[in-house]
Amino acid sequence: MRVRTKNEMNMVFMDDGSILYIEEEQNSVRSNIIDQYVKRRKELELTQSELAQRTGMARENITRFESGRYNPSLEIMVKIAAALEMELKIDLVERG
Repeated sequence: MRVRTKNEMNMVFMDDGSILYIEEEQNSVRSNIIDQYVKRRKELELTQSELAQRTGMARENITRFESGRYNPSLEIMVKIAAALEMELKIDLVERG
């Protein structure tokens, strides 16, 4: 029986012997989503303050979200997407 260390709790051991590092995967997904939100906000020519007004959030939270210093709930992400005239979709796809 193999006992997992605290470090290993942040990893998934794949069938092919490779290791998936959870934090790296999470950061990659978060960065991709933030990039899409910021791009759309700029396409709509909205300031962070205007987006905050549309969502009912504090501008500081929009700033923190866009800088990657805020990990919003799914509810908040849906709210921001709606304010940007977008729909949030989450897909699980097989690794290939």
